[in-house]
Amino acid sequence: MAQTPIGSNTPDSNGSPVSLKGSGFNHTKHAEGFLADLKSARWVVEPASSLKLLMIPVILYLNWHFLSPYVSPNSPNPFEPMLFISHRVPSSPDDKPLYAKGYFDLLFIAYYVIFFSFLRQFITIIISQPVARYFGIRKQGKLDRFGEQGYALVYFAVMGAWGLRIMSQLPTWWYRTDSFWIDYPQWQMHPELKRYYLMHSAYWCQQFIVLLLRLEKPRSDYTELIAHHIVTLWLIGWSYLVNLTLIGHAVHMSMDIPDAFLAFSKLLNYIQWEKSKSIAFLVFICIWTYFRHWLNLVILWSVWYEFDLIPEASRAWIPENGVWLTWWMKYQIFTPLVLLHMLNIFWSFLMWRILIRSIKTAVTVTDERSDDEDDDEDD
Repeated sequence: MAQTPIGSNTPDSNGSPVSLKGSGFNHTKHAEGFLADLKSARWVVEPASSLKLLMIPVILYLNWHFLSPYVSPNSPNPFEPMLFISHRVPSSPDDKPLYAKGYFDLLFIAYYVIFFSFLRQFITIIISQPVARYFGIRKQGKLDRFGEQGYALVYFAVMGAWGLRIMSQLPTWWYRTDSFWIDYPQWQMHPELKRYYLMHSAYWCQQFIVLLLRLEKPRSDYTELIAHHIVTLWLIGWSYLVNLTLIGHAVHMSMDIPDAFLAFSKLLNYIQWEKSKSIAFLVFICIWTYFRHWLNLVILWSVWYEFDLIPEASRAWIPENGVWLTWWMKYQIFTPLVLLHMLNIFWSFLMWRILIRSIKTAVTVTDERSDDEDDDEDD
């Protein structure tokens, strides 16, 4: 889920098809089986259910891999697109393979939506909550939120570091914005970039499913959170479809890294390490300002002023040739980025309000909703 300065976003059991009291692998009384898991959406919130669904393609893939040489030699494995990226460019060399987009990408995204459902609940329930209890956290509300921030820290730290590694291999390093446009269309991708992009797509689709099923208690910024999800999916889908993966990757980078620092500062807040959480919050505000505002403004400037660096032959709407950037697409790219920046400004206002209040009252920095939410109250 999008990390917001006062939000909380791990699915609790409110409105969910199952109860998650205790271990995530405990079974409540419900119908068993593959179809029951799908119909009830139990796989979204129960690790045991999502793990079962994850293992089915793996088992089928391995069966085909080991048995097909005796039954149907040289036949492609039909389950491979769920587990691995597809659509390799045939002419690309073995030592530097390139990949295009295609319909099998949807199978990959669908499988990893389930993967992230499992990973989220496993880290939240099985790993993070025992750590929270070790630090003296007992209330279920705080246990849930500590778990969600533990997952957020793992996800955004890993994706932020991975995105940084990928950018170091691209012509866009460090936000060389002219490279967003001069080699357009960017439809032949390095395997790491494609895998990174599709994993992000799966993550945000999974989060949107949680939102649609209302598995979370609405917060005071719930409307803004819905808007953020819609804009994010808009940006991911369009940038991938129209072969603008380099600018899309840059946007991901500007979001992931500050979200990792936000999750870390919230964890320190929950365990009440007063001095550490204040320092972490101040560091987070600096990183947030640089990535979420300055770099986003750099990207917006590039869209507005460098769009015409696109080769003349590619300034057209010819999908079969991989080019989609006719003149009006400039505004289609610019608009969701502006909306995203407006949401960042809104959340920055909330952060600075927390900081200013803490200075005026001479207390340490605190997430102003952390304690109130334990009593089921929202600001």
